[in-house]
Amino acid sequence: MVLLLIAQYTVAWTMPEIHRGTLPVGLVGWHLSIGTALLALVLARLLWRTTHPVQGASNTPLLNALAGAGHAAIYVLLFAVPIMGWINASSRGYAVQLFGAITLPSLSTTGSTLGHAMGDIHVYGSYILLGIVGVHVLAALYHRLILRDGVMERMLPLSSKKWGSIE
Repeated sequence: MVLLLIAQYTVAWTMPEIHRGTLPVGLVGWHLSIGTALLALVLARLLWRTTHPVQGASNTPLLNALAGAGHAAIYVLLFAVPIMGWINASSRGYAVQLFGAITLPSLSTTGSTLGHAMGDIHVYGSYILLGIVGVHVLAALYHRLILRDGVMERMLPLSSKKWGSIE
C-alpha cells in the first residue's frame, strides 16, 4: 500500500495540470490506474480488517482511541480520495481503467458540475491524507523509539512479531 501511495503522489506531483483539453494519457493515465489499484487494495484491506481485527497496540485507552481514530481516518480517505478522483475523471469523459485491463463504469455524467467540483475536493483530500499518514509515521516512530513496545515491528511485512521467529 505504501509503495502505491508513494508512486501515486510522485505521479500526481509530476503530471501536467489537468485542464479542459487534457487527455488521460501518460502520467495522467498512470495516475488514474494507480488510483484504481489503490482503491481495489484498500477494499481488500478493509475486508481483511473486518474479518481479522487488530488488538489494541498500547496499554493505554487514550493511545488505543487515537490509533483507532487515525486508522479510521486513513481508511476513509484511502477510499474517498480515489472515489472523488473517479467521479472527476468521469465528468471529464475519461475512461477509468485498472492498468488498461478493466474499464470501470462512469460515476458521473460528462460535464457534471458536481464531478468537476470533486476534482478540487480530491486534491484537498489527498493533502489531508498525506498529513494523516505523516502523523501515522510519527506515531510508529514514537512506539519504536520511545515506548519500545513492538508496535512498529508488527506493521512491517516480514516482522518476527507478526509471523513468529524462524530461529
